[in-house]
Amino acid sequence: MALTGKIVASGLRRPVLVAAPVGDVKRLFIVEQGDGHQPGRIKILNRDTGTINPTPFLDLPEISTDFNEQGLLGLAFHPKFADNGFFYVNFTQHPGQDPHRLITHVRRYHVSVHDPNRADPASATTVLTFPQPSPAERFKNHKCGWLSFGPRDGFLYVGTGDGGPLAGHDPNNNAQNLGVLLGKMLRLDVDGDAFPADPDRNYAIPPDNPFVNHAAARPEIWAFGLRNPWRNCFDRETGDLYLADVGQNTFEEVNFQPASSKGGENYGWRAKEGKHPTPTLNPPDPIPPGVTDPIHEYGHDDGSAIIGGFVYRGQKIAGLRGTYFFGDLDGRIWTFRVVSGNVTEFTERTTELTPPGGSIANLTSFGEDGEGEMYFMTIDGNVFAVLGT
Repeated sequence: MALTGKIVASGLRRPVLVAAPVGDVKRLFIVEQGDGHQPGRIKILNRDTGTINPTPFLDLPEISTDFNEQGLLGLAFHPKFADNGFFYVNFTQHPGQDPHRLITHVRRYHVSVHDPNRADPASATTVLTFPQPSPAERFKNHKCGWLSFGPRDGFLYVGTGDGGPLAGHDPNNNAQNLGVLLGKMLRLDVDGDAFPADPDRNYAIPPDNPFVNHAAARPEIWAFGLRNPWRNCFDRETGDLYLADVGQNTFEEVNFQPASSKGGENYGWRAKEGKHPTPTLNPPDPIPPGVTDPIHEYGHDDGSAIIGGFVYRGQKIAGLRGTYFFGDLDGRIWTFRVVSGNVTEFTERTTELTPPGGSIANLTSFGEDGEGEMYFMTIDGNVFAVLGT
């Protein structure tokens, strides 16, 4: 099946995600990360007219963006958004403008009761906060910021990076430390509140989370051993979870967690990069027992930083239903299918998805609309639709 990429929105400032509530066929919500000149914003593209609303859906002027992996990074709509109007964002902030402190926030908002194309800023409710290592000590990157609701269990999954630093190698070994939330995949019940006395923890712990009964572990943790899982996805039809973890200096990887998983997977960072002992870690860490290898990896001859995508479940390109799309910051895009836990039909799509005379370099993310159609975007402000030819 041949494909093409078509620009559907341009002139955006650092777009890092597009999303829409399931079944919303009219709108595409575009997340702008924010920078030193503009706050993080969520804008709405009208799919019928191809125009962006002049007023943003949400402004977040309080975000911190003193490095290109900080800012407004995640958006997820509640599975019952049509009824309750709830959506969730993930962003970083310097409390009190203190350059020595950086906090990740997961926050809930409600759509305005007066205008479905505007959020109610007064509805802001903290779901979860957790500290990042001091950015003043060069711990500025690996904030991840991914959010998504599990299509089968309805819980909110939160991806976290290891916190940096710029020098790499997770010196505090956060990803293997079950006592901290960094370098993990978290799983929260945002329809409950098990911590009513704590204004910064407005959620409950799913009782089947794998570390609920481990005294030294945070019960929010679903999986661990991650470096910076920059864009993950659930297959909206099967419930399988794909985690694209950015490598250190040598290997990029895609991890696969079947819908039948009970959680608790250790993906091996910092001891392991891809399927290998971390080549640049000296002295090396012993590989923990029972680690889960990725289903796909590639070296830095083929790219520099993986950009995870989605499993196509739209209707317009029937021959590709069930195909996983992902790419690399350098502007390459590939697809494959997973059959019985193995990668099949691996195909590079870069040439066909690059518009004539255009570029898809500096790829930042993929996304889906409310019908499961596929999009991708670049840091220079373009959003592309994936179309069949």
